[in-house]
Amino acid sequence: MSIYVGCCGFSLSRSKYYITFNAIELQETFYEPPNPAKLRRLRIEAPPDFNFTMKCWQAVTHSVDSPTWKRSKVKPSPLKRESYGFLRPTKEVIDAWESVVEGAKTLNAKVIIVQTPPSFNFNEENFRNANDFFSIATNSGFVIGWEPRGTWLDNVDKVAELIGRFKNLIHVVDPLKRKPTLYRDVSYFRLHGLGGELNYRYRYSDDDLNELCMVVKETKMRSKEIYVMFNNVYMVQDALRFKQRFS
Repeated sequence: MSIYVGCCGFSLSRSKYYITFNAIELQETFYEPPNPAKLRRLRIEAPPDFNFTMKCWQAVTHSVDSPTWKRSKVKPSPLKRESYGFLRPTKEVIDAWESVVEGAKTLNAKVIIVQTPPSFNFNEENFRNANDFFSIATNSGFVIGWEPRGTWLDNVDKVAELIGRFKNLIHVVDPLKRKPTLYRDVSYFRLHGLGGELNYRYRYSDDDLNELCMVVKETKMRSKEIYVMFNNVYMVQDALRFKQRFS
């Protein structure tokens, strides 16, 4: 039984982070294509037992209309705007996914987070694209953590149907808001703050963290590995406070 606690992104100097937490979810691989040379350096400098996970490049998940693309140095051709994102069955998405897989191999990551935006709502086309994409992605040798947003949250039966089709696909949730539709050997929690789906300026209270401890203890009965990854402004402080309570 292993529990990994950390942050979504380096929020301390890397040397200090490595001795403070045992896992990190890399965020830079969302905004830009994974850089194998940089990922190799990260793997070499980190302790051997340190656990990396990484967020999937947005070329796979987010349409070019998404504001997140403004932070990217990659500028897709206007002629191919409809070829990126939304798990579409296009050469551009498949090529982008292959670059993610190569990055994860270099990093020796176990989990790749595929976070789809609210604009990727539940409908028949998106369900079909998600099914076809995950049929490819789950054969890559990694655990694929899918964090659906938008109207998928109102169609949990459809989320459960997709998760249930693929052995290496897990449902990523904020555990203080909802439970996974299906538990697997690996459970992955991302904490985005309370008071809305995303409230990055939220600071977790003692009661919140006590509740989180209870959720994780319950999950230990179902999963062999649990990731608890904080993704808010106060993530370092909150993750440390959680570690102190849970240890």
